[in-house]
Amino acid sequence: MTSPRILIVDDEADLRELLEITLLKMGLDVDSAATVEAARTQLAQTEYALVLTDMRLPDGLGIELVQEITAQYRNTPVAVITAFGSADNAVMALKAGAFDYLSKPVGLEQLRVMVRSALRLQQEAPALGQPRAAAPTSLRLMGQSDAIQALRAQIVRLARSMAPVAISGESGSGKELAARDIHAQSARNDKAFIAVNCGAIPEALMEAEFFGYRKGAFTGAADDRDGFFQAANGGTLLLDEVADLPLAMQVKLLRAIQERRVRKVGATQEEPVDVRIISATHQDLHACVGKGTFRQDLYYRLNVIELNLPPLRERLDDIELLSNAILTRLAGPGQKAALTPGALDALRGYRFPGNVRELENILERALAFANDGLIEVGDLALKGAAPVEAAPSAMPAASLPAAEIEAAASVPDVLPPALVETDDLPSSLPDHLDDIEREVIRRALARTHFNRTQAAELLGISFRQLRYRMQRLDIHAPE
Repeated sequence: MTSPRILIVDDEADLRELLEITLLKMGLDVDSAATVEAARTQLAQTEYALVLTDMRLPDGLGIELVQEITAQYRNTPVAVITAFGSADNAVMALKAGAFDYLSKPVGLEQLRVMVRSALRLQQEAPALGQPRAAAPTSLRLMGQSDAIQALRAQIVRLARSMAPVAISGESGSGKELAARDIHAQSARNDKAFIAVNCGAIPEALMEAEFFGYRKGAFTGAADDRDGFFQAANGGTLLLDEVADLPLAMQVKLLRAIQERRVRKVGATQEEPVDVRIISATHQDLHACVGKGTFRQDLYYRLNVIELNLPPLRERLDDIELLSNAILTRLAGPGQKAALTPGALDALRGYRFPGNVRELENILERALAFANDGLIEVGDLALKGAAPVEAAPSAMPAASLPAAEIEAAASVPDVLPPALVETDDLPSSLPDHLDDIEREVIRRALARTHFNRTQAAELLGISFRQLRYRMQRLDIHAPE
């Protein structure tokens, strides 16, 4: 079996020799070139599993070689060697399509890790010039609209790189799912994908959570523990809601990304980590930089490649396909779940501030409320739409239990005495407030035909909060 062949492009003879020896010991075949022109000749004659090029060469720049390889040899990963501290060059190379980069002086262990990742990528690619097969599409990234097809194509391209990706998009648009798709289609898919919500970690614990700690490093540190970086070693680390990181942690994160090494709390030595960073946020990171809440240098390290997720209202053509997929998942075995044409039109005319996540929630509630699994317009209870009882086709009165009809009809259109402003003070303020709350909850329940999920939404509280209040105030469903 032929060993993978690597091309090294560098005009420093000593560095070429060091790299050659290291790669040969890994069981690889190696060719060398000292100029851009010599590299072009080699590339035309041989298929390489990886090209490793310096950024500055006697007859040109390594970035030119990166661009040519990316365009002409699509399944050949290319990595660059940059001078120490030349972060801008590294970012430029990654944007041009480089798979990864190494900084001088080149760390041999870091070189070995990078080469192994590149070989996995090259081995998974099919015949030269053919795109890699896509992984199964996540629900929120499903669709046939131009926007979602362009997004999926971009994810396939991003999966071939090690470049940091910054995913932006509104809440509920599927940022974590896009990150998971990038990981699933990459050469790292056999390693861990670790998602971290940066806004959910107490500031005092952040360093220990990200980098790990040694036994005895602080009170409660009974054993050594790895952090998120170690857990994601060889794989992908998603920094979700990265804009919520405090400035002090941003400094430490920047160093870890640049040096690819971390030091556990309580340790004296750093340890190398091989992690691809993907960040996500619904905030405008550039605006955060302007406000001084996010470091500019970290912004440029994370924002090498941008991936923007379109909101659902910009791909309304996908509503039917998404809805059918969601309902198929929600319906039990042998159960019917479908939208009437009117309900589908209502969804297409809705703005979806919560995007696909909101669509899932709307359909889940509607299916529980629908007759025989057929969802009508009124079952959707879209925010900002007419109340359920105002829609003639929503649910005919004859289909409601008699007790619910009576309960709904008995609700007055004027405020009850407890809610009318008077000069008299109540003899018991807690009882008075309980009466007000009880009456408001009863009105909300009657308006939604005692659908507690919809009533909770009307009142702006969670289902669990409503259930607790109903128990406390002795409110029961009609028998």
